[in-house]
Amino acid sequence: MDQDSPSRTAMAAAMHRAAHQRLERGAIFADPLAVPILDAAAQDRLDDWAALPRRRGMRLFIAARHRFAEERLAAAVATGIRQIVVLGAGLDTTALRRLHGERGVRYFEVDHPATQAWKRRRIAEAGLPAPAELTFAPVDFERQTLGDGLAAAGFDPLLPAFFVWLGVVPYLTEAAIFETLRFVAQVPRAEIVFDYANPPDQLEPAVRAAHEARAANVAAIGEPWLSYFDSADLAARLAALGAAELDDLGPVEIQRRIFRRPDPIPTRSGGHILWTRWD
Repeated sequence: MDQDSPSRTAMAAAMHRAAHQRLERGAIFADPLAVPILDAAAQDRLDDWAALPRRRGMRLFIAARHRFAEERLAAAVATGIRQIVVLGAGLDTTALRRLHGERGVRYFEVDHPATQAWKRRRIAEAGLPAPAELTFAPVDFERQTLGDGLAAAGFDPLLPAFFVWLGVVPYLTEAAIFETLRFVAQVPRAEIVFDYANPPDQLEPAVRAAHEARAANVAAIGEPWLSYFDSADLAARLAALGAAELDDLGPVEIQRRIFRRPDPIPTRSGGHILWTRWD
């Protein structure tokens, strides 16, 4: 990404969340701040931007991953977790909606300084209150580690935490992904939700063609997809990091559990949403 401007893929994800509120009325994932946090220009072009049929699949997947993450987050808070870390937050509104702020939950948003500065401007321009429970942790990973950035923001690594990591993993190298996962694994009773994709050679022909078109688009703007995972191999590697429990929703499970389809369209591979926890 451009070091002086926000990630274009972060902006696209925000547009998809907003479009879901308009086109599906937030049926999968309700977010009343998804449209207001966009600037006026983005709001004006939202309907035309979202009208392209090719955007529908990604829009629904993004809605599904947020729905799943917030369900797991609510369950974690119910068990007593009081630190929530949103990695690569972009224009995510979880903390702004203060889902669990009334119970003493603290939110930490981690992102590149340029993207985070953009978000803070949007919060101010839109007149949205930044809750006292939210702490911004700008981290330039070329100069800082995740642990250093969170420590500077007041995160306590000795207390349990829930990590939300959506729309980020495919853009990172495998080494960077597992560096982050090793950090999370060291936090007591840590939980994390993230999304990933299976390797292109595991995809069925029609799915692979759509994937290759999207991959070409993000590569053209300088933010290519770098990492893919075989699901069984990823599960084994998480277990090797000490993960105690794992719930991995592939395409069929997303259809069944999130979209409530009794007869999901069978497909071997594609985008996944994964939750795991450590004891």
